[in-house]
Amino acid sequence: MTKKLTIVDIAKLAGVGKSTVSRVLTNHPKVKASTREKVERLIQESGFVPSKSAQAMGGGRSKVVGIIVSRLDSVSENKAVSGILDTVYAAGYDALIMEGQFSSAKTNEHLAVLQKRNVDGVILFGFTGYDLSTLEKLAHKAVVIAVDSDNVSSVGYDNYGIINQVIAYITKQKKQHISFIGVDVKDKTTGLMRLNAYLDYCKAANIKACFQTGQLSYKSAYELTDLVLTSETQAIVCASDTLAIGVAKRLQELDRADILVSGVGATELLAFIFPNTFSVDPGYYAAGEASANLLIKQLGGDQEVTHLTQKIPINQNV
Repeated sequence: MTKKLTIVDIAKLAGVGKSTVSRVLTNHPKVKASTREKVERLIQESGFVPSKSAQAMGGGRSKVVGIIVSRLDSVSENKAVSGILDTVYAAGYDALIMEGQFSSAKTNEHLAVLQKRNVDGVILFGFTGYDLSTLEKLAHKAVVIAVDSDNVSSVGYDNYGIINQVIAYITKQKKQHISFIGVDVKDKTTGLMRLNAYLDYCKAANIKACFQTGQLSYKSAYELTDLVLTSETQAIVCASDTLAIGVAKRLQELDRADILVSGVGATELLAFIFPNTFSVDPGYYAAGEASANLLIKQLGGDQEVTHLTQKIPINQNV
């Protein structure tokens, strides 16, 4: 078995001290160009993988990105976090994950803690009602997901296009009588934009809109289901998979297996538990990747504010 090299081995091969190798690993500026080149070449040729403790030696420190999610039980945010982690780990960063719980005060507390820990950058999942001014102070060291800011780079979703794709699939199934259950329109993205897409469809198709909005929870959707049901209802479009699960549960109790239910989020549990349901993926994982790449680019010196809208994956079975 080939012996796994250590930082001591690399130092001996390069003819330098352990602290010098650590400084190279942490991009410390006080390393001669010739020495850095020699150490980096040895690392590459040997396939040496540094431990986190080795990276922290010699006055250097591990590279760390803070991630603040709205809620830890969000399937959609967890998919985005997976994209973030895969990207930052590959770039040599560690990550600290914190939960804001849709609280502006708690989110700002987390930002303060991350700043005290001197993290390299922050990725924040924004939400309606959160004042981004605290995050904006971090400038190019921050990226926000799901909401926009003039002063901080962001990655958003095509909320209008998502619902258009859902409705297009439903109408291809020869279903025209479509209801909608969403969240409070105070939420400008998941709430207002997704509802507007449904309302615009109804207007264009010259049919009467039938919709309700409430909280982003199974229970809320469950309780609203009866309010959007008529004898003609053929499908119910939901603004999220969480809502779709609540609707599907109520329809199951009512023995209305004839009604097609759609969600947003591509949660595997939805179709596994409830027949006659489907969901679309807004590109949560890809949005996580994009946000991490944006942040890494900015930490590398690019201070341009960039706004991206994540495109809906085209290889979906809808």
